[in-house]
Order: sequence, then C-alpha cells, then structure tokens
Amino acid sequence: MEHKPKRRTRERILETSLRLFNEFGEPNVTTGLIADDMNISPGNLYYHFRNKDEIINAIFTEFEKELGGTLGVPARRAPNVEDIWLFLHLCFELISKYRFLYRDLNDLLSRNRLLEVHFKRILEYSRKVALQMCDGLVAAGDMRASVAERQAIATNIVVVATYWLSYEYVCNPRKPVGDESLARGVYQVMALAAPYLVGDARSLFEMLAQKYVAAD
Repeated sequence: MEHKPKRRTRERILETSLRLFNEFGEPNVTTGLIADDMNISPGNLYYHFRNKDEIINAIFTEFEKELGGTLGVPARRAPNVEDIWLFLHLCFELISKYRFLYRDLNDLLSRNRLLEVHFKRILEYSRKVALQMCDGLVAAGDMRASVAERQAIATNIVVVATYWLSYEYVCNPRKPVGDESLARGVYQVMALAAPYLVGDARSLFEMLAQKYVAAD
C-alpha cells in the first residue's frame, strides 16, 4: 500500500491553531492548549513558533495569499450580476475559513502591528475591487449610479463583508457559522447595489435573491 507522507509538525500546528482559533476565539486559545490538542510537548511547539503571535502571523500570511488569489482573478469581460454573486460567495467562504481574524479583528489589530498594517491594505484593495465592479456594471448599462454613489456602495460593501460574521455571531453566539450564514452575507452585500441596478441586471438580482428573501 502507498503511504501518504506525514505532514510536518509546523503545518499541523498551523492547521490545529486555525481550527481552535475559529472554534473558541483566538484570545481563549493558548500555545499550551494547541500543544495539548496535538499531543506534543510545548517545547516541540516552541521549536517551530516562539509565541502565539508568530502562529497568528503565519496563518495570516496564508490568508493573504488566498485572498490575493480570489480578489486578483483577471476577468476577460466586465462582470455581470451573476458573476459578482459567485465572486462574493468565494470571498465569504474564505472569510469563513479564517473567521477568527474577522470575529476577533479589533482585538488582534490593537496588539499586532503586522496585522494592523496589512489588514488596512486588504480593506483598501477590497474597496478598489468593489468599486471596479460597480464601474463595470455602469459601463455595461446594468447600473445607474454617480461616481459618489459608487464610491459609497464600494465602501459599504467592504464594511458589511468585514463585519458580517461578527453580526451573525452576536445574533446567535451558540450557532456555528454555516452555509446559510454566508449566503445571507452575500445577499446583504448584493442588496447594497440592488437599488441602482436596472433592466435585466435588476431582474437577475431579484431571481437570485428569491430564496434568501423567502428564508427571512
């Protein structure tokens, strides 16, 4: 039989830490808990990471890479409403995968300089991408919105996407984040642009939104 190569301890530490951070919240997880969950000694963990911040920074680096791949997908044509809907689903799935970063965001930024600087860049770039999408819809005749309105929509999209999981958590702290939570987030983001959509784009939005409206 073919044996799969064992994952390196460093990779296992990152995977375990991400799972525990997501499940219990980063402030409630210690390096001792991570080592205990992995059934390794604290010394073994400290051989790879000197402290918890180093673990967080390594996870954040992976998050940045994946987010860059999602936001940086080149388009051969201007996106339509359905393209944007699918794009938002990909973004929310990534946010869910690294949800501790968003749920514990303010606390993390207050004590981690690397995250403070890099997350600000992420928000700025995300807003730029959102604005480009709005501009594309206007150019295609699918949206009627002034430059100022598009800028406001782009900012609001980033705000809602960034804090959606925190809102969901406050509404029901004991309920795990599921596909329905992500779908509601996508709908709420799309709803920001909906009043400005026209013609077939507006009809397509209403068709895609039906199941979410019905669920509410």
